Amino acid sequence: MLRDVVHRTDPELAALLDLEDQRQRDKLRLIPSENYTSQAVLQTLSSALSNKYSEGYPGKRYYEGQQYIDAIEQLCIARAKSLFGAEHANVQPYSGSPANLAVYLAFCKPGDVIMGLGLPAGGHLTHGWNVSITGKYFTSVAYGVRKETGRVDLNEVEALAKKHTPKILFCGGTAVPRTIDFAGFAQIARSVGAVLVADIAHIAGLVAGGAHPSPVGHAEVITTTTHKTLRGPRGGMILCNANHAQALDRAVFPGLQGGPHNATVAALAVALKEAQSEDFRRYAHQIVRNSRALAEALLARGYDLVSGGTDNHLILIDLSNKEIPGKRAAQALDRAGIETNYNSVPFDPRKPFDPSGLRIGTPGMTSRGMTESEMPQVAAWIDRAIAAEKRGDAQQLSTIAAEVRELLLRFPAPGL
Repeated sequence: MLRDVVHRTDPELAALLDLEDQRQRDKLRLIPSENYTSQAVLQTLSSALSNKYSEGYPGKRYYEGQQYIDAIEQLCIARAKSLFGAEHANVQPYSGSPANLAVYLAFCKPGDVIMGLGLPAGGHLTHGWNVSITGKYFTSVAYGVRKETGRVDLNEVEALAKKHTPKILFCGGTAVPRTIDFAGFAQIARSVGAVLVADIAHIAGLVAGGAHPSPVGHAEVITTTTHKTLRGPRGGMILCNANHAQALDRAVFPGLQGGPHNATVAALAVALKEAQSEDFRRYAHQIVRNSRALAEALLARGYDLVSGGTDNHLILIDLSNKEIPGKRAAQALDRAGIETNYNSVPFDPRKPFDPSGLRIGTPGMTSRGMTESEMPQVAAWIDRAIAAEKRGDAQQLSTIAAEVRELLLRFPAPGL
C-alpha cells in the first residue's frame, strides 16, 4: 500500500525503487556488510515515527509529546541489554562511524594516542586511519597482521601498546575473517591502562546468535552497526559497562548528534526481538557454516584466501595468483549477477581504489535460506565469471547471470 502511494505521487522515483527491489531479488548478494531486513523492520521504518523530533533521552527530552517515543526507546534499550548481556546500551547513534566518534569524544582529547587495526590489514577508517578524522585529530598507532598468516599477532599488539600507551585500544575491523580474541586484547588494554573498545559491526548478529564469542565481560565499550549480520535497520549502537554510561550518553547527545531517528530506533527494537529467537540462533550458525563451505570450495579452485579461510561470515580473497585485479573482477561478477566488493588485502601492492582483493560473505545468501549445499555452485560461478572476464567473454557473464536468477527463484528474498 505504501508503494502504491509513492507510484501515484512520484512515478519516476517509484520506478527506481521497483528496479532496486528487482535487483536485490535477482542478484546473489555477497557483500558481507549487506543483508536483508525483515518485512516487519521495513514497515516500521516507514511509520509515522519519522514525523517526531526527540532530542535527549527517555524522561529527559526537550520536546513534548514523547510518551510513546520514550516507551519505544526504552523497549529497544532493554532488548539490546538483554540480547547482549550488557549493563548499558545507547541506541541513538546514526551509524557505526558516529558510534565510534562518540567513544573518542567520551575518553580522548585531540592529540591523545589511540590504537587500532590498520586499514590495509582489515581495520576500519574510524579506528585511526589517516584519511579519517580519527587519524587527523588523534595520534594514531596501527597494528597489523602477520604476512605469513594473515592474522593479528597479539605479541605485536602488546609491544606497541606498551611503547605508546594509548588511551583507547580498538579490536575488530571491516575485513577480519577470523575470530577476535577479546580476552587477549583485554589483558593488553588493562596492562597499559587503555579502554578496550570492541567494534563488532560485522559480527554483531553472530555474537547475538552464539556463533562468535562475545566481547561482553572483556571490552569496556562495544560499538556496532545494526544491519549487517544483525539484520536490523541502518543505524548504530553502543554497549558499555555502567561506569561509562554517562560519558558515552553525553558524547552521543549533545556531543555529536541532535534528535535520534525514531523510526530507526523502533525498527532496531523489532530486529532485536527477532534476534532473540531460536530461528535467529540457527541462522547465525548457518552463516558460519556457509562461509566455511564457500571458503573450502574456493580453496579447491586455487583461490588464495587471506588467513587461509574463515571463522565467521567473511572471506577475503587475494586475486594476485589469478592475474586479475579486484576491481575488474568485482565489476565482471556484477555483470554475472554476483554482487561483491573489491577490497585491499594485507601488504597489497596495488592502490585502494584498484586493489588486489575481493571481499565476500554469506549473510545475505543465508537470509534467503541457502545452506552448505549451494556453496560449491557459488564458487563455481565466481570461478567461471573471473575466467570469462579474463578472456573477454561477455556472453558467458550473461549466461551465469541467468543461472543465478534461476537458482534464486527457489530462495525468495526476505521482506521484498
